Amino acid sequence: MSLFQRAHDIVAAKANKALDAAERPDEMLDLSYEQMLDQITKVKQALVSIAASKKQLELQEQQLQHSVDHLNDQAKAALAQGKEDLAREALSRKATAQQQIDSLEPQRQELADHEQKMEQTLSVLQTRVNEFRSKKEVLKAQYTAAQAEAGVNASAAGISGTFGDAGAEIQRAQDKIANMQARAGAMDELLQSGVLEDVGGDTDDIQKELDEASQAGEVDKELAALKAQIASSPEAPQLPAGS
Repeated sequence: MSLFQRAHDIVAAKANKALDAAERPDEMLDLSYEQMLDQITKVKQALVSIAASKKQLELQEQQLQHSVDHLNDQAKAALAQGKEDLAREALSRKATAQQQIDSLEPQRQELADHEQKMEQTLSVLQTRVNEFRSKKEVLKAQYTAAQAEAGVNASAAGISGTFGDAGAEIQRAQDKIANMQARAGAMDELLQSGVLEDVGGDTDDIQKELDEASQAGEVDKELAALKAQIASSPEAPQLPAGS
């Protein structure tokens, strides 16, 4: 999995899971970018080192080539003066210098090839880093937006919970009011029907007198009935002793 894909997945995970604080994508992206820059710096340093080594070999080759040319001129001059032994020595030294040049050439070519590969690698890395820098800024913006959205959603959830609690309180209050109204209505109907007396109210005086008169009439009727019963009986009943 590429680093960019991993970062993208982390951003998606944060958005879906209300931004888990265990790993912050913006910080991770910045850290990864810094690590990439460090890698590029190391590649550049290696490239400079290779270039310096190659330049040193080139200077050695130039010095040896200068020696070869100089020795060749010396051999010619010695022969012109009839000094064949001296000319032979000059040519012998020339051959040694040429062998050194020939031995340095493969090393120089190897360094040149390595330098070219490092330059290509550096170019690819630089392109990737530039792309990553652009993408990481987009991802960081997405992460910031996800943070804001999660915060808004959390606030909305809190407000919804508060509204839910307030709604429950309102419903309970409405139920209590309805029960009180129903109870008051029932009491009023019972008072109107006479089943219950209004303890706190004043009793009608005329109604009270009528009730007393009605009770007295009932007593008189019962007394008259008892008298008639006794009069018709052949033997009058005696009252109990002590009456």
